[in-house]
Amino acid sequence: MAPSTVTHPCDPVDLAFVDTASHRFSNSVALRITPEQLFEVLADASAWPRWAKVITHVEWTTPEPRGVGTTRTVTMRGGLVGEEEFLAWEEHTLLAFRFNSASEKRIRAFAERYDVVATPTGCTLTWTLALDVTGAARLTLTPSRPVLNVTFRWFLRNLRRYTDRRFAVS
Repeated sequence: MAPSTVTHPCDPVDLAFVDTASHRFSNSVALRITPEQLFEVLADASAWPRWAKVITHVEWTTPEPRGVGTTRTVTMRGGLVGEEEFLAWEEHTLLAFRFNSASEKRIRAFAERYDVVATPTGCTLTWTLALDVTGAARLTLTPSRPVLNVTFRWFLRNLRRYTDRRFAVS
């Protein structure tokens, strides 16, 4: 169970925010699994902490079937909690969500998009994270961009290792 925490409302951004945010990070990874298998992983709450090591807990807060409007709570290291709502859910091709609220009030807006393209050997995932922050966070985010981007690429390498193990052919 995710810990209870005070949350602050975030701007209710739409999918266009992912392309227009003041701070964006976009990285891709080639995976040796099908888009269907990738969506199985992305829908599995227990899988997220295994590859995105900043995440400690994911809890779906609306019942299946999942789609646009589905919500979940994500708890991260350092005590950050985000209450998320899915903006797009196109099976096997696109997922996107935003924070409706966050435990950190300096997060003005936050959204992520997962674009999936089938390839002859599996699929390619392009993960784009977008955010807008307030206060001193604006001053520290820009110089820390290279480190954050390396971290996000590391998460995708972890995802590939995780999916290679999860879907290994015996």
